[in-house]
Amino acid sequence: MYRFLTTPRWWGINVFVLLAIPFCLFMGIWQLGRFEDRVDSHREAEQRPAAQAAQAAAPLAELLPVDKETSGRQATASGRYGKQFLVPGRELDGKTGSYVLTLLHTPEGKALPVVRGWLPQGAAAPAPPSGEVTVTGALQASEHAGSGGVRAAGGLPEGQLGVISAATLVNVVPDDVYDAWVTLTESPAGLTPVPAAAAVGTGLDLKAFQNLGYTGEWFVFAGFVLFMWFRLVRREAEAERDRALGLDPESPGLP
Repeated sequence: MYRFLTTPRWWGINVFVLLAIPFCLFMGIWQLGRFEDRVDSHREAEQRPAAQAAQAAAPLAELLPVDKETSGRQATASGRYGKQFLVPGRELDGKTGSYVLTLLHTPEGKALPVVRGWLPQGAAAPAPPSGEVTVTGALQASEHAGSGGVRAAGGLPEGQLGVISAATLVNVVPDDVYDAWVTLTESPAGLTPVPAAAAVGTGLDLKAFQNLGYTGEWFVFAGFVLFMWFRLVRREAEAERDRALGLDPESPGLP
């Protein structure tokens, strides 16, 4: 009854099934591995601040460019404070306020965005100190539209920014700006220190759960291929049995 499995047509179907199922399983396992990598990266990012706090602060130049390893590291830089901005719509401990961002002009001729702290809504930002200063804070990568807490950059009054990034600042100041910023470990009176954010790509974001969803889809595809193969085999076997019993509708003896 199952001799049809050796026909050329069924050889093609069988080869396709034998290749499709391992491929689907491989892709499912690969997507699962990607999800697990993101989970591990997220766990490492959560544990990293404690480890980084124990490390000695390093000069800014040694930590650039910012990546997953240097994001959150304690960096030091010297210079003179210049123009100051407010970054509104930022939450801290469930309250909405603004970051106080001041540009630090370094001897290298560039400006480093320094978040001196978080300011409650409606409060006045303290002026930065004058003269030469040395700051220490957690190094952060430039923000973008998808970063947590970022609001629309347009429609803000002068002296306010929606995004902390070199691309935004070069449009409002004549200086070259570092593609990074630091948040001070200790803020002046009236401001609250802003904790460092996890590095980009280390959180359980939408992409992580997409990987998990794709894992399920590939395993479903593998099961669907196997189900369809069994269904086709069963239907063909029933047709063979009907032909053996003379019940084939295409037989000349049947109306």
